[in-house]
Amino acid sequence: MLKRFTLPLVLLLLGYALWASSDFMGIAAGVALFMFGMLCLEEGFKTFTGGTLETLLRKSTDRLWKSLTFGMLSTTAMQSSSLVSLITVSFVSAEMITLAAGIGIIMGANIGTTTGAWLIAGLGLKVDIAAYAMPGLIFGMVLIMQKSKALKGFGNLLLGFAFLFLGIHYMKEGFDAFQGNFDLSAYALPGFLGLVVYTLIGMLITVIMQSSHASLLIIITALSAGQVNYENALALAIGANLGSTVTIILGAFASNLGGKRLAASHVLFNVLTATVAIAFIGQLAWLVDRGAFLLGIGDQDYLLKLALFHSLFNVLGVCLLAPFVKPLSNLLVTRITYQKKSAEVPQYLYPEALETPETAVNAVRKEVKHLFDNAYGLLAHGVSLKRSVIDSKASLSEEVKYTRKIFPVDVDDYYEEKIKSLHSDIVDFIAKAQAGESTQSASEDLYILRQASRNLVEAVKGMKHLHKNLSRHGLSGNPAIRERYDLIRLQLARLLRELRQLLQANPEDVTALSLDALRVSLEKSSRQLIDDLDEMIRHRRIEARVATSIMNDESYVSDISRNLIDAVHTLLLPKLEDNSDQLTLDRQEIRQLVDDEAKETGVEP
Repeated sequence: MLKRFTLPLVLLLLGYALWASSDFMGIAAGVALFMFGMLCLEEGFKTFTGGTLETLLRKSTDRLWKSLTFGMLSTTAMQSSSLVSLITVSFVSAEMITLAAGIGIIMGANIGTTTGAWLIAGLGLKVDIAAYAMPGLIFGMVLIMQKSKALKGFGNLLLGFAFLFLGIHYMKEGFDAFQGNFDLSAYALPGFLGLVVYTLIGMLITVIMQSSHASLLIIITALSAGQVNYENALALAIGANLGSTVTIILGAFASNLGGKRLAASHVLFNVLTATVAIAFIGQLAWLVDRGAFLLGIGDQDYLLKLALFHSLFNVLGVCLLAPFVKPLSNLLVTRITYQKKSAEVPQYLYPEALETPETAVNAVRKEVKHLFDNAYGLLAHGVSLKRSVIDSKASLSEEVKYTRKIFPVDVDDYYEEKIKSLHSDIVDFIAKAQAGESTQSASEDLYILRQASRNLVEAVKGMKHLHKNLSRHGLSGNPAIRERYDLIRLQLARLLRELRQLLQANPEDVTALSLDALRVSLEKSSRQLIDDLDEMIRHRRIEARVATSIMNDESYVSDISRNLIDAVHTLLLPKLEDNSDQLTLDRQEIRQLVDDEAKETGVEP
């Protein structure tokens, strides 16, 4: 109820403030332009995250110093630590980079955010920065109107920088005008109390603005206008860093285990940095004075000294935590684990179903079908396709070909929540059914249904290994590697579609031959993939190291496919009763059939 009225209340208060003070309107407009510029920058950089940025990220995280450097440089270039954090969380979640590498990037991003303070303090408040925004607006709008996605991306980047500059300009003018009507410095608090209060104010500003960059803009412009003194501005800067952790904590609620661990590391880093900064504020102020002297910054140039302070205490935090990144990542993996809170609830395994052998078998069969639906959803996302796409009549080859992003999937989390718990309930229910009165036919049915449930569990486990390499090589810049992984994804996607259609088909349309055709097709695809790989290795189109990964992944796909077909075969048994005269081929017979067909076509088996 409270959430429903929060936005109208905020809009009402904001509207009144804008009506009551034209000076506040200038400040608010500057903040709005600044934040809109950040959104444009983020949108522009997202255009180029389909390949180049990911490739760069993978190659820049094998050492801690590389991770730190990447986080710092990428945040400096984008002026958006949120985008860098978003990409990093997705890569950690997909196991494309280690948690330790992700922590390094986050720490580097914190240093990168300090460049915004230097830009504003050293340039934005000393020159007519709005004049530089106008060309960016003009060229940005021209580019954003083009059809080319790359040109649109560059247009968003230009617009982003232009709106950032305009935001700084209007913020400065607003605070200059505000100074004549209201002196916030009159309420400045001295000593430790002032430090704590203004730290909390800095946190609040960042939580409201959802941006530490915007908070620093407010702090620096307020300092330049004399609205706060230097000591209080230092406390506000510390609070701005702490406030960014609140935003990440809120975002972590919807994240998987990898995202939660990375968010926890960010919180630890910022809390540690802020604690040290508050405890040793006098020593840090002395370091700032010494550093300012060495850099030629004047004693009264508090804007640049604030930027220097912001950089120093973030670098100090990195120095304190960097030696413990590996132990910290191990601790987070140990402490932040899956908590069984929302395990899948069985839909058909009620105690009443145990009354007769027939009802027990029927309930288990439906529950295994429920388990298949859960596995189906995971496997679809595992090959980076939506369930709705596989269920539709859309061209799977086109969907795979034009994939721009490998879905981050926390297989362990999903397995515990949607697969393992349900499989355990099925096994427990079958044990209770077999302990009571049962017929031989029912016992046999329950046995094969339990094996079908086990097949689905094994298929999901296979996706864990497959998805790791899909995330690493699925969007490879090497066309040959990308083609191989597209074929692997397409093979599994087609199988999921065909199995889904078989389960939904009318009984008269389902025969054992339908499943045998899938098994034969699977055997052919596996052989063709290996043959193609051998040829590519000979012609040096693919490195042997990558080819080995592809062969392993093909093996995972084969195992996943066989487990799925066997499970669906069990689920289809009632539909196959009318066609019981059609025998299912075993694995040896399928291989022999493929060999014979290869000989007839003149291809070596």
